[in-house]
Amino acid sequence: MVVIFFVSSFVFSSEVSYDKSNITATTTAEKIVEKKVIKHLKTPEPLKGVYMTQCVAGTPSFRDKVVKLIDETEINAIVIDIKDYTGTVSFETGNPAIDKLSGTGCKVKDIQAFVETLHNKNIYVIGRVTVFQDPLYAKAHPELAVKRKSDGGTWKDRKGISFIDVGAKPFWDYIISIATSSYAIGFDEINFDYIRFPSDGNMSDISFSHTGTTAKKEMLRQFFAYLDSKIEGTGIVTSADLFGMTTTNTDDLGIGQVLEYALLNFDYVAPMVYPSHYPPKFNSWPDPNKVPYEIIKFSMGAGVARTNFLYKEIASSTPGAKVLKRINPLQLRPWLQDNDYPVPYTAAMVRKQIQATYDVGLTSWMLWDPGNTYTREALLDK
Repeated sequence: MVVIFFVSSFVFSSEVSYDKSNITATTTAEKIVEKKVIKHLKTPEPLKGVYMTQCVAGTPSFRDKVVKLIDETEINAIVIDIKDYTGTVSFETGNPAIDKLSGTGCKVKDIQAFVETLHNKNIYVIGRVTVFQDPLYAKAHPELAVKRKSDGGTWKDRKGISFIDVGAKPFWDYIISIATSSYAIGFDEINFDYIRFPSDGNMSDISFSHTGTTAKKEMLRQFFAYLDSKIEGTGIVTSADLFGMTTTNTDDLGIGQVLEYALLNFDYVAPMVYPSHYPPKFNSWPDPNKVPYEIIKFSMGAGVARTNFLYKEIASSTPGAKVLKRINPLQLRPWLQDNDYPVPYTAAMVRKQIQATYDVGLTSWMLWDPGNTYTREALLDK
């Protein structure tokens, strides 16, 4: 465990009063509010996590149920929204550039105290930041948003959500400031989601004015490398969420995501290998939802093979390269499904995904349910 100490201080002043008979002097101590000691937990190995929305984090009665689940089971980590799909940052950071964008999303007024409570229970706390999906920032800075090719207006996906152009470099520093501000109040790790170009909506009427003719995967690689270079040395642990098919596809899926680029620039990589994300007949399976074990084993097995190949390739061409300390199959930490989409999910289905993760040599995983109601029967007791 790494502990950061902030030194508190006291200011003394003299109050002097006079009268005709004598002179008296009284000294009082004006105590300045002491800053809290911020502690960070070491990344657990293995890590077993669940996700919590910022709305749930801001509702003690609901979040307590999730914390109770962690207290009673093998779960030892939690992923909490810092910035959600609305672009709202869930707490006051003290940085005017962030705080002036209030947003319509949920707030967590006691986030620092909540993180401290989790730490006292030895629960590792990860903060999730949705990156380029950000209608709030797009509204404040339309010049940086993904555009409509037809008229230059702000483009929106099929849900009506706008994105920031990956090539809009001023936005990169905004994301970094959110990461450093969140670490400063106690988050142990920052998880970056929606690190991609848009994937649905009217794709024939879309324009990336800041990316220009740069290939999507190259633009995203530049963002990954910039993020990594600016966070290096801060103590912040980083992780990246990728589409599950990045482990099996050799292209960038049309959204710029390449597994190897993420492995080079983040401490952990979390492919979202939910069976519901795979199309019918993927790898000859008529319905991927019926083969949760097989989907995770096939997808994460491919990820392990590619990670090992990347290590060998770098080691042979650049022996002793600094990045070799990062590249390792245990860098992979899949997101597994625990929600009823598009079929009801049973404890057996969740457990099969966990077992498949273990069977390819991995140790860590995280469960995703946007409703934050996890299958207790799928988890082992502490």
